[in-house]
Amino acid sequence: MKSSTKDNAEGKMHQVKGTIKEVAGRIFGKKHLEGEGKNENFDGKVQEKLGQVKKVMDE
Repeated sequence: MKSSTKDNAEGKMHQVKGTIKEVAGRIFGKKHLEGEGKNENFDGKVQEKLGQVKKVMDE
């Protein structure tokens, strides 16, 4: 698997996990879990963008 494809897939996975943690944190009133989810979601977006940049650079 190309590293750009891998970064895209992992980035999306982190976004989903982050969203789940964020929502769970809101539901259960756990601010630390909500913050952790926001951070993971953001990290996933960055990783996905990195994969997109790598894909453009390889072409």
